Amino acid sequence: MSASATLAVDAAAKALQAAGEHVIGFGAGEPDFPTPRAIVEAAEAACANPIYHHYTPTAGLPALRSAIADKTRRDSGFDVQASQVLVTNGGKQAVSNAFTVLCDPGDEVLIPAPYWTTYPESVILSGGVPVAVPSDESTGFRVSVDDLEAALTPRTKVLLFVSPSNPTGAVYPRDAIEEIGRWAVERGLWVLTDEIYEHLVYGSATHHSMPVVVPELADTCLVVNGVAKTYAMTGWRVGWMIGPADAVTAATNLQSHQTSNVANVSQAAALCAVSGDLSAVAMMGEAFDRRRKTIVGMLNDIDGVECVEPEGAFYAFPSVKGLLGREIRGQRPTTSAELAALCIAEAKVAVVPGEAFGAPGYFRMSYALGDEDLAEGVRRLASLFGEARS
Repeated sequence: MSASATLAVDAAAKALQAAGEHVIGFGAGEPDFPTPRAIVEAAEAACANPIYHHYTPTAGLPALRSAIADKTRRDSGFDVQASQVLVTNGGKQAVSNAFTVLCDPGDEVLIPAPYWTTYPESVILSGGVPVAVPSDESTGFRVSVDDLEAALTPRTKVLLFVSPSNPTGAVYPRDAIEEIGRWAVERGLWVLTDEIYEHLVYGSATHHSMPVVVPELADTCLVVNGVAKTYAMTGWRVGWMIGPADAVTAATNLQSHQTSNVANVSQAAALCAVSGDLSAVAMMGEAFDRRRKTIVGMLNDIDGVECVEPEGAFYAFPSVKGLLGREIRGQRPTTSAELAALCIAEAKVAVVPGEAFGAPGYFRMSYALGDEDLAEGVRRLASLFGEARS
């Protein structure tokens, strides 16, 4: 297995910072805001409550499972019961559990690319075979039914669907979601849909949950989500999986031998989060929207860089193909990975190369960082890339 590229870049940036370098990191996908105070206070109270000092049900605290069902009904219109919810150690465990219970050895999973680095690794760990379905800026980084049909084989078992997308920020319109969902039903496929960025959409873009748009998909659809992005709780490690009873039971049995219950203090914090309103995410969303416009505008002003405006999440995904093969400070990087290495060495700016997302020739740049650091980081890149010679 390869290490998570996003975490590796973040670790490299932090190591340089610890050594006294002023490194600006666009690598980690996490809000730069603190967890809202009410959520922290709920965790503090849980620490002192002996009820939370012992094992609890693997599938999650009953109150949290019920609150997640209520939150799902409120936010996306997907009507589910608490018994259909499995609380997991972050969204990553939800993804891993889902692929493990769905895939037999050799089963293929269609993964639209660019993709989050963990998806194909989780498929491989489950015994499945990841099949990338490429897209690019010409379609807004969205795949079509024709693209999916071309990748279909007799071994195809699962379609992964993500909107808003990490790493591109692409958001699928409702009609495209309906078309893809009905295609999955017709082909007898399971769908795993990751809705972790459901509340981070901008402009006229809107999030739509596939099992709501295509109700007949509900019995063959797993939804993964979590508190990390919406409530600035990446370090608390609480996610969940929602699905039909047989899949959730299988995933719960699996988790009972892996990790048992999620830490109770984190579950108490998550209960406060999902039971509350969305005022915190609205505040963060305003900041992300401002930064989104800033980073896209500044990147597009750099010769050799082209950036499509993202509609969701908090990532820009600029093409740097126009810089490859050009001389920059005595080097001629021919891949985005080599160019990213040059950026951290020469400009002290950390970005994640597109190779990590199945899309060579691009950078993923999180704009979930302070406005001043964001602007300074892009200025450093502009200065470095301004030296490019043919």
